[in-house]
Amino acid sequence: MTKFIKNFRKDEDGAVTVDWVVLTAAVVGLGVAAYGTIETGATTLTGKVSTYMGSIDPN
Repeated sequence: MTKFIKNFRKDEDGAVTVDWVVLTAAVVGLGVAAYGTIETGATTLTGKVSTYMGSIDPN
């Protein structure tokens, strides 16, 4: 049992998994933030284009 505990304490495979989980969560978080920013900008731009196009007299 003591040997198992010593080997478990020295094993670092789980630490690599935790690193990947944290990095993946950071990438997903950045993607969500970028999506929110792009969506807001696109909505604003669409509204401005619509207003401009509606104010033009085609004659």
